[in-house]
Amino acid sequence: MTSSPRLLLAAATAATAAIVAVSGAVVAPPAWAAGTVSIAGPDGTTALAEDHATPITVSGSGFQSIPKGFGGIYVLFGWVDDAARGTWRPSEGGVVGADYRYVPDSESADNNGYQRFLAFPGGQTESSANGTLGADGSWSVGMVVPGAVFESQDRDGRVTSVDCRNVTCGIITIGAHGVKNANNETFTPVSFAAAAASTGGQDAAPAEAAAGAVRVGVESGTVSAGSSIVFTGQGFTPGEQVVAALDGGLTAVGPLTAGAQGEVAAALPVPRDIRDGTHLLTLRGAGSGGVAEAEVSVTGGIAEAAADTAPAIPTWAIVLLLACIALSLVLVVASVVTAIVRAREARRARRAARSGIQRPSGVAASGVGAGPGAGAGSAAGAGAGLAAGASAAGAGAGPGAEAETVAMGTNR
Repeated sequence: MTSSPRLLLAAATAATAAIVAVSGAVVAPPAWAAGTVSIAGPDGTTALAEDHATPITVSGSGFQSIPKGFGGIYVLFGWVDDAARGTWRPSEGGVVGADYRYVPDSESADNNGYQRFLAFPGGQTESSANGTLGADGSWSVGMVVPGAVFESQDRDGRVTSVDCRNVTCGIITIGAHGVKNANNETFTPVSFAAAAASTGGQDAAPAEAAAGAVRVGVESGTVSAGSSIVFTGQGFTPGEQVVAALDGGLTAVGPLTAGAQGEVAAALPVPRDIRDGTHLLTLRGAGSGGVAEAEVSVTGGIAEAAADTAPAIPTWAIVLLLACIALSLVLVVASVVTAIVRAREARRARRAARSGIQRPSGVAASGVGAGPGAGAGSAAGAGAGLAAGASAAGAGAGPGAEAETVAMGTNR
């Protein structure tokens, strides 16, 4: 009997070990936890240029893809602190500006390319994303690396310059829209190719020579209104402040701090209401006074389109229009005056016609009305009516009148 408990205990221990082993296999990190990122530059390598912007293609696989999930992943270019231990990760308490930094950019589908947003398939934010994760967690997107030196902001808005020649920079992926997802947090380092050595193997040119050899390069000679001009500048005095402006101040960015080789890199926003055509990008060093300029063509400007929809009216057309208006006024006034004159003449004619007809009828009425009135007013009989009628007719009335009066009195 004593051996039975021991056998039971041994069996239970073995079962527990098996369960633990199986559980360990079950809870092992899934495939998406081992997300990997690959980077390809213009020549197919990962070596990027130090002194100007470089377009790259970034691809990922093995990421966690959540159908119809909220958010997705951000793909950023920047620097992380202690990449080996991973303490920079947001899921581990990492804070932007302290544990990791990246090139700031607008969170929109049409930004400068420094920052990309990939949505989960079927998610609510898919329409505003730069791409979508596949069901298997794979994705690919184009980006722009501004150069080995970039400006970064922390949560308080403080700006810090990051020199990727002194620290390790690369592509950062984190959860989007504030979602902390450890499965999609990665850091993939990149390298920068050294700038070409100057003739004779000498060191960098001094400040005086740099000021006279400043130059500017743009990622694209044609941009759309509302986007940005990605540019780099070289030849400035190391450490000096550089300001970039479009058309002498239409829009500007800076001051930018020139790097150890006198280089700067940034993106200059282009207004949406800018006119179409050629515009001038100017970089000016505050200390050396060096100026570098480049022409950029802008398309899709609102101001130019508005001007096209309202063509200028020729002078002769304006004169003709004014003449027609004046003639119309003259005709209207003449019509009114003519109508008034005709109305007055018509009233005069009616008055004259009424005057010619009413006078004879008035006299006849008086003669006729005297007899009956007098006859009616006499109570003595026909003789009195005759006398009254003769008196009303007047002393000069003839026998005819008297006879008419007598007859009218008799008829009544």
